Amino acid sequence: MFEKLVIANRGEIALRILRACRELGVRTVAVHSDADRHLKHVRLADESVCIGPAQANESYLSIPAVVSAAEVTDAVAIHPGYGFLSENADFAERVEKSGFVFVGPRPETIRLMGDKVSAIAAMKAAKVPCVPGSDGPLPEQADENLRIARDVGYPIIIKAAAGGGGRGMRVVHGEATLLNAISLTRTEAKAAFGDDTVYIEKYLECPRHIEIQVLADHDGNTVHLGERDCSMQRRHQKVIEEAPAPGITRRMRDRLGARCVKACKDIGYRGAGTFEFLFQDGEFYFIEMNTRLQVEHPVTEFVTGIDLVKAQLLVAAGEPLPYKQSDIEVRGHAIECRINAEDPESFMPSPGTIDFLHQPGGPGVRVDSHVYSGYSVPPYYDSLIGKLICYGDDRAAALARMRTALTEYVIDGIKTNLPLHARLLKDAAFIEGGVSIHYLENRLSR
Repeated sequence: MFEKLVIANRGEIALRILRACRELGVRTVAVHSDADRHLKHVRLADESVCIGPAQANESYLSIPAVVSAAEVTDAVAIHPGYGFLSENADFAERVEKSGFVFVGPRPETIRLMGDKVSAIAAMKAAKVPCVPGSDGPLPEQADENLRIARDVGYPIIIKAAAGGGGRGMRVVHGEATLLNAISLTRTEAKAAFGDDTVYIEKYLECPRHIEIQVLADHDGNTVHLGERDCSMQRRHQKVIEEAPAPGITRRMRDRLGARCVKACKDIGYRGAGTFEFLFQDGEFYFIEMNTRLQVEHPVTEFVTGIDLVKAQLLVAAGEPLPYKQSDIEVRGHAIECRINAEDPESFMPSPGTIDFLHQPGGPGVRVDSHVYSGYSVPPYYDSLIGKLICYGDDRAAALARMRTALTEYVIDGIKTNLPLHARLLKDAAFIEGGVSIHYLENRLSR
């Protein structure tokens, strides 16, 4: 195990990484912006380095600043967490060329799976089921694009090859608006990602979002840790996640998981990763792979008993996976609510000072959060301020525990989405299980 590691992130995930490092005896360096001097993990880390002003592009997204922090503190490794530089292949490459260990996949793997077109091609080669589509980038010829869309069948969705997080997508229901939609999506993709490559997929009307968690070591030993249901979304952003997914049988899990494991071996994957699928009418369709730790990883940790962050660190240090697929068992049920500093009705961000904080506890209750009474939530970053995760012997028990925990959660001084979660945990369709990715948006519009 390496002696010292730079945590190249902020907030709850930075604190989560710090705690895993402490358990493994790894010294930590917290890099932070000028606005984040009082973050909990900055206070707890062995060392801290200010890497720039509040704006993320001048601090957390600055590759030279992060690498320089590792150099001046004599660190050995860098953990990117999620978001920011975590899926930036250039960053991973710079880290490794500078002589540090990147806690994540190889740069070439990040690059392969970061481009949606090449990722789909790799998955098709590995026999992973994919959404019917253009099988590559759209050409410039209008007639050819009209033909491709007709062959796929309307409605279709145009996607940016370099897109992610719900950006760079446009649904088209008929031929009359197709060419204009392609042009607009190209322009948006170029502005947002620096790449105007787009492709077409069949638009599924009422799918669920199911994802498979994988772990792989340097020698290609790979396991999957079951599935998560992340269908409760607003504007393509996840709100509630759970594991296992309601209605997904063990046979379905094993079959899809085995294909994901094979795909990892085919592309030489290393570390933790997530295959994301749309699920409709009993069929799974690959949409993308996240080559990093997911926000919702705690639900998988609860049902498998495996610490994913420690597993990342051990794999990065060259250790082999200590378990085989036959050792992995999914037990019980876990649900996660993302707690955001935002108005629960308008969803506008709500930065400011937390006057009073009381977090829930008890058996099967976990809170991953970096905030505390007196902490000032800055306006510069994502509004996520914590995650509430509850575990039970079955889904009903997990739901009951989550309802109780939400009644105990108190955050005064700013607005949060806690009231929204309280309503959703009493929603009849959610309680039944298996809602589509459009359910929450439709419910809110009503």
